[in-house]
Amino acid sequence: MTSHIREQAKLITAQLLSGAGIASGYAVGGLLAEEITGQTSMAGFAQMSVILGAGLIAYPLAVLAGRSGRRKALTLGFGIGTLGAVVVLVGVALQFLPLFMLGMMMCGSSTASGLQARYAAVDLADPAAAGRAMSLVVWATTVGSVLGPSFTAPGAHLGQALGMNGLAGPYLISMVAFALATLSASTLTKSVAAGTDHPGDPALDDPSHDGEATTEANASAASAREPAAPNGSATEAAAPPPMKLGEALRFALARPVPLFAMITIIAGQMMMTNVMVMTPVHMDHQEFSLGAIGIVVSIHIAGMYALSPVFGWMADRWGSGVVIAGGAGIFVLTIVLGVIDAVAPESSMVLLSIALVLLGIGWSMFLIGGSSLLTASVPAHAKVPLQGASDSAMNLGGALMAAMAGSVLGAGGFLWINLMATFVLLIAVGFSIRAIPLMSWPGRRASTLTEDADQSASAAGQDGAGK
Repeated sequence: MTSHIREQAKLITAQLLSGAGIASGYAVGGLLAEEITGQTSMAGFAQMSVILGAGLIAYPLAVLAGRSGRRKALTLGFGIGTLGAVVVLVGVALQFLPLFMLGMMMCGSSTASGLQARYAAVDLADPAAAGRAMSLVVWATTVGSVLGPSFTAPGAHLGQALGMNGLAGPYLISMVAFALATLSASTLTKSVAAGTDHPGDPALDDPSHDGEATTEANASAASAREPAAPNGSATEAAAPPPMKLGEALRFALARPVPLFAMITIIAGQMMMTNVMVMTPVHMDHQEFSLGAIGIVVSIHIAGMYALSPVFGWMADRWGSGVVIAGGAGIFVLTIVLGVIDAVAPESSMVLLSIALVLLGIGWSMFLIGGSSLLTASVPAHAKVPLQGASDSAMNLGGALMAAMAGSVLGAGGFLWINLMATFVLLIAVGFSIRAIPLMSWPGRRASTLTEDADQSASAAGQDGAGK
């Protein structure tokens, strides 16, 4: 087993354990908030706290990854999640809502670390297999999400056996799962550095050169530069320092492809959160059983993660644009089905099940496609701040949608929920207009790569001759 495969396995293990820990407490978080406050309206704020916490911690963890490597960042992130589960348990024991909410926000750190783990997988992978490496780490969440809910009942029994509130018991499972994820992340080698993709290539810094082929072009150009830079000293000397957040955001705003990649990630999360959070409430209003609601949520989670390796392979084979375009089509179909159900005299279990699994698939395609596009379209010194910024924004956007969704559902029903998702999708489509001509697509990828590599190699040769 090669060192890269071992490191990938550690990331997958940490992601699996983290997913199990998050899912174990997911079902009871809202119930605990309702029990502590005595108000049903507070139930939704428990999960919103987790999403908000993930959004607030994502960028600081990315900064730490850029400075000290992925190992320290992931270990700290999962460690904060572990401590968060402990704070949740103390908050429940004291029946003190602020402490409970703080613990839920800290648990969001494990969510943020799980998202960062997909970029760590890209740092380890060959550029040609970056999408597949990322998708395997995302896919590991499927196993954790499926296993996690099965620990809810045993966790409740364990809590009762220890003299605790039974509903808090699943957070004992979460605590152990997050602690094991922390341990797995801590075994990563120091060599797993963040943003390791051929820094300093001038083509990436040029706003007019803005496409998905840049990573592969960098590799070709780097090979061409080797004779002119013995021992890599010249290349290292030319590598610019990591960008600060403001500088990185200005870099992305000036380039349609990285900007579209970030918008894709954020929009996918916002649409998914908006519809997912309110579908169980809509079903409850339509008098579906808890069992039926649980089935719909389960297949939605399966849709989110189960096919991610397929989408990673598609991104590597045909380009991120194909994956994103497919995700947009899936989201359109999801919204159409949601609207049909909203205006029908009675909701359909079959229709909602199809809509929710498609919602999960669309989210996965936007996440994998957008993340792959972002990684491939920016230079190394911009990767980490933009990755952290996009993860923060996607979680904060999701928290915003979760906070608004209840009022929107109350005002206009499930129809308005789907119309709100439509509005977000249209924004993403608007940002795609300038990016599409600059992206790699089947049939023109090879020529683009060849031209980029030839131009970079030619420039490198001229620099060498000038010396």
